[in-house]
Amino acid sequence: MFLGTNIFLGIDISKANFDAVLLDTAQAKPRHKVFPNTQAGFERLQEWINGQNVVNGQEWQDKQALHACLEATGTYGNALAQFLYERGQTVSVVNPARIKAFAQTQMARAKTDKADATLIARFCALHRPEAWKPPAPEASELQAWVRRLESLREMRQMEKNRLLAGLVASVEVSLQEHLAYLDAEIAKTEQRIKDHISQTPNLKRQRDLLVSIPGIADTTAAALLAEIVDVSAFAGSRQVAAFAGLVPRIRHSGSSVRGRACLSKVGSPRLRKALFYPAMVALRFNPVLMALQVRLLAAGKNKKLIVGAAMRKLLQIAFGVLKSGRPFDATIAMPLAAKA
Repeated sequence: MFLGTNIFLGIDISKANFDAVLLDTAQAKPRHKVFPNTQAGFERLQEWINGQNVVNGQEWQDKQALHACLEATGTYGNALAQFLYERGQTVSVVNPARIKAFAQTQMARAKTDKADATLIARFCALHRPEAWKPPAPEASELQAWVRRLESLREMRQMEKNRLLAGLVASVEVSLQEHLAYLDAEIAKTEQRIKDHISQTPNLKRQRDLLVSIPGIADTTAAALLAEIVDVSAFAGSRQVAAFAGLVPRIRHSGSSVRGRACLSKVGSPRLRKALFYPAMVALRFNPVLMALQVRLLAAGKNKKLIVGAAMRKLLQIAFGVLKSGRPFDATIAMPLAAKA
């Protein structure tokens, strides 16, 4: 799909504005403009693109399609990516680490919004990253509420930590009141997530598949569904493990470097956080992970490595039941314990 594309739009986005650089590989000089990060700004971007003799990706006939690229920076770029997608443009939303690594290979010295947008456009032209498509509305809503729940829990923990600081009585009363409010909000949010999943047939089916796995309950199932938005986007269980940053990072070079293997952690920290305690439980009750633990202990592996391997295996099993549409079956899954 991308082989004929020769016009690239690099976007460096922030909360208030975004820099857009239009790179036509047939021309030497990129074109640059700044727009507000609003719906009106998106419309102005489309008008600017059209004025540069690039037309909508669905309407072009004798022109090449445009390929837009921006970094995955929280929620700042979601609306713009959706806008471009709905107008038929090819859109890629890439991990900022890939852009950073590309900048190092280019020996980029300037660090400005314009320079970053140009760098993203050149990255897109050279690497042709995979096309992005927006998640289904029900998946987006679930993700938003799960992340809201995460924020509320973090706020509650911070307030609890402040209670240990020996504050004056009046401040302690204020903290207790805020903690009571946060507890109520957390309970309401947890119930909202459960209701949303139960009232959405596809999410309910996927949740029921996940909770069939020993070690995964409703909370973890919701977190997994919020982060693994589209199972079909992953080619296999190894790719989903890489997405979570749960693949091993080997440090061997020449005859002198023999570093200890560790998790790469180049991936979703939310997935890793969601899997840590469930993996600990699964090591006690899930037959696949129990067998994995026995084998790794016999090989002399330490507890930290075993927990990391258990997180990876639990995620791969979760991916397997979602992909197959079949509940967890130990007789089918047990052969997985023979693999690292």
